[in-house]
Amino acid sequence: MRNEVSMHPKDGRIRVIADDRERSSEIITAFSRIKNVSLSVKRLSAGDYLVDNRLMFERKTLNDLAISIIDGRLFRQMIRLARSRYKAVLIIEGTGKDLTNMGIRREALQGALITVNLILGIPILRSIDPSESARLIVYAAHQINTVIQGCCQRPGYRPKGKRRRQMFILQGLPGIGRDRAERLLNAFGTVEAVIMAGTEDLQHVDGIGQKTAEKIKWAVSEEISPYGLMEDFPI
Repeated sequence: MRNEVSMHPKDGRIRVIADDRERSSEIITAFSRIKNVSLSVKRLSAGDYLVDNRLMFERKTLNDLAISIIDGRLFRQMIRLARSRYKAVLIIEGTGKDLTNMGIRREALQGALITVNLILGIPILRSIDPSESARLIVYAAHQINTVIQGCCQRPGYRPKGKRRRQMFILQGLPGIGRDRAERLLNAFGTVEAVIMAGTEDLQHVDGIGQKTAEKIKWAVSEEISPYGLMEDFPI
């Protein structure tokens, strides 16, 4: 999988690689209308959209979600996605009326989402249509890039050397002093990896308990809600 993409370019653009099986999707057209997005199409071994060599999005309409639950395809796809080297995200697209004639029970749908989110650890985001899905993917990439590129830095002292600067950034996180910052950097290798890590992974580092891990995730995360995407799931 490492040969599928190159690293994110330094020009500030969001790089999106769409799986070639999504070529006819309306979301491809939607991406072309968004500024500062570099879009290419090729075959991906997992997921539908690889963004900045960090985020792997699987996109499903509500109809496709229901069908994939019934035929068992959803869990095979989500397990493969969870094993990917990228941060996996599931986008569910559509409104409740799309499920009217699908013949799937509310409990079955909820159970599937619980498995994906809580057991496999794949976050689920909502959108109404392909255009909103494209905006959501780009917005999520901007959020991650903002954090990684220095929103945790502080005015004043600027250390020299990459490791010292990485330590300086990590020490800007809540509850993180020099010793914990060093342990985090030794454990994950980069500031980016620390920011992308889940709370459970953070707690594997000596001195990082549940409360500290949750504070870190709170500091580097933000609810994605500029387009009304955090509504109750319409089922």
